[in-house]
This record gives sequence, structure tokens and C-alpha cells, in this order.
Amino acid sequence: MKKLMLIAAVSLLTPMAFAEFGLGVKLGAGQNDPKDMQALFDTDSGNREITKSPAFFSLEGLYEDNLFGLEGANKLGLKLGVDIYGQNEYKNHTSNKKITETTYAVPLSVYYKYDPGIKKFAFYGGAGATFISTKLEANNDDESKSKVFPHIIAGAEYRFSQLFALGFDLKYNISAKVEKNDEVISDRSGFGGALAARFYF
Repeated sequence: MKKLMLIAAVSLLTPMAFAEFGLGVKLGAGQNDPKDMQALFDTDSGNREITKSPAFFSLEGLYEDNLFGLEGANKLGLKLGVDIYGQNEYKNHTSNKKITETTYAVPLSVYYKYDPGIKKFAFYGGAGATFISTKLEANNDDESKSKVFPHIIAGAEYRFSQLFALGFDLKYNISAKVEKNDEVISDRSGFGGALAARFYF
């Protein structure tokens, strides 16, 4: 009986030996097209300026496991993140008009990590869905809108140790345009890239 219990315990714990949790920090830039804000800049008069920021900062948590007995660094992964985008801003100094766009996103991705046999290197690719929320503030008024859109991811990672890795992430946002009342208040569709530092445990 004791032997059966021991075998059962080992069977349950063995998959966990190949599982890893991780935390990541990313800094990157992506396509950014505030269409209506740009249109206002093009047609408005006076002393005006527009600032468009492609930058974003991200935090992510991830889980990886070779559930199917994959060898080496070959694993299936799941990660959830928070992307904080730089603000877009329009100012008209003549009329004192100011419009600010603030956007954040929550991407959820499933991916496959492939070990090509090159020491400490791994490549990965996958797909998922992103929840994005945008707030547009104009003087004393504001509008908010959110949506969910699909995305595709790919990247490479160099593992310095069991605990630390550096990577480069690519992401393609599909139909990430946020509209309200026929106005485009945010559009983060297209490619983005980021440098990532990840800590595994």
C-alpha cells in the first residue's frame, strides 16, 4: 500500500518538476495612430501641437509546462500582462484647447516555446486576445471606451541562468481601433516590439 501511495505521489509531482512560473518587465514601442486627433490638428487654426507616443511599458506573469513530455526548452505557455501606453496629446495654445488620450491593455496569450538546440536560446510563437481601454479627456469633459481584439506574438529568449532571461517580443494587434460615436479615440493596430527581462522560479 505504501509503495502504491509513493508511486501515485511521484506521478502527481513529476509534471510540476517541468513547470515554471515567471514574472516579466517589458519596454517597447508600437504603431500608434490617433486619427481624429491628427485630423483636428490638420484642420484647426492657431498655435497648435500634437504629441504622439509609440512607447509602452508592460508587466506580465507567465506559466510554462511541458505537459506532453516535450524535451529541453520545448514547452507550452500561458501569460497574462498589463500594457501601459504613452499618452497622445493635442494642444491649441491659442484657444487653450487640450485633448489627452490615455490607454492601457490586458493581453492574454497562449504560446509554444521551441528549443532549437542552440545553448540557452529559445524561440516562441502564439496568439491570444487583448482587452484595451482608452480614455479621451478634453478640458473638463472625458469619454471612455473599451474593446477586445485578437493578437499574434513571436519572440526569442536567451537564458542567462535558471532564474533570469532576456528576450525580444514581437506582437501584431489585429483591429485594435477603439471608436465611440463614430470617432476614433485610439488605434494601436499593427506591429509592436519590446525588450523583456524575465525572472523564473
